[in-house]
Amino acid sequence: MSTPDDLTAPAATVTDPASASASASASASVTTSDADRLRRWRLVLGGEAEDSCGGLQGDAMEMDQALSALYGDGGGLGDDRRGGRGNSAPRVARWLGDIRKYFPSSVVQVMQKDALERLHLRDMLLQPEMLQGVQPDVHLVANLMALSRVIPAGTKDTARRVVRQVVDELMKRLEEPMRAAVTGALDRSQRNRRPRLSEIDWHRTIRANLRHWQPELRTVIPETLHGYGRKARRPQREVVLCIDQSGSMANSVVYSSIFGAVLASLPAVSTKLVVFDTVVVDMTEQLDDPVDLLFGVQLGGGTDINGAVAYCQSLIREPRNTIFVLISDLYEGGVEPQLLRRAAALVESGVQCVALLALSDEGAPAYDRALAAKLAALGVPSFACTPDAFPGLMAAAIRRDDVAAWAAAQGLVTSPKARHGR
Repeated sequence: MSTPDDLTAPAATVTDPASASASASASASVTTSDADRLRRWRLVLGGEAEDSCGGLQGDAMEMDQALSALYGDGGGLGDDRRGGRGNSAPRVARWLGDIRKYFPSSVVQVMQKDALERLHLRDMLLQPEMLQGVQPDVHLVANLMALSRVIPAGTKDTARRVVRQVVDELMKRLEEPMRAAVTGALDRSQRNRRPRLSEIDWHRTIRANLRHWQPELRTVIPETLHGYGRKARRPQREVVLCIDQSGSMANSVVYSSIFGAVLASLPAVSTKLVVFDTVVVDMTEQLDDPVDLLFGVQLGGGTDINGAVAYCQSLIREPRNTIFVLISDLYEGGVEPQLLRRAAALVESGVQCVALLALSDEGAPAYDRALAAKLAALGVPSFACTPDAFPGLMAAAIRRDDVAAWAAAQGLVTSPKARHGR
């Protein structure tokens, strides 16, 4: 009879080689997993966790040094935790190379942004060797825009190359969805029942006339023709982008400039782009080159939304064919009652007005909720929008859909008291 000891024989008595190999592999896997978990916790918690999590070696040690330089207490990137163009510059260059070596692109962008904010390393952007080491992204472009007036002559070419790289990447991502959305919306908004041959929408015409199928002729004889809108000799829609260039709107300025350039390239749309703080600047002439446009923006300063809306109001020639997009956090430094009167006048004239509290991927923005609610009550929907959703927004506006309802359907939170169906 077997005893309990017999039933719990050690693994060494197993005679099946395959079972022994599987058992060893499972044991090694558990050990490796535990070691990897401890290594990750050690990287997260820093040097103080070395006694409980163990030490680091090789690449993990260099990753820890890069993290400590930014998030540790020692100020590893420069004296007194201040960046600059002094002795810390070579160390910053090496650090930028290290983080690109050991971390994925999305993490690199977060660390660069944190370095600019935590260690005051904006001066590193004034040096060509620094710019050559950074990971280009929207945050970096925003900082270069803010520094555009003080970038040394020897660094400007490098800065423009960095901005050009980001602009090109954004254009690849956003241009085709924008073109498709706007062109499709214009086609659908210009249907006609007496199309020329070249204007016939054959799929829609055949579907509408299937009851007129002639078996003996094996064809459909259409009673009603459906066609696209005739090619207009002049733009079918006017779009006015009015962009707040205060520092908090930096990323929105970048994306707005990209979309403005795409819209300006469409013959069926007349596009104007205006930026403002306490001064209004018409940037329409720079829409053919987004890089020139971005370097022409001067971030910072106060905010006079009323003055900007007044200027844009003077540009509108055909109110019922115009889409006015105000991109601002609505912290008004001008005359709010006058702004509200202007907004009401635009809506009453037939202009389709939208207030975007942000045009970025930054999440929920800070904005003046009271003013947003007042604009919504006048028929100006107010909500934040991501770059990926913006083409759909413009398509809805071109079709004259209820933009507030469209935004709600997309999960974009709109300000209360928005009036639908205007």
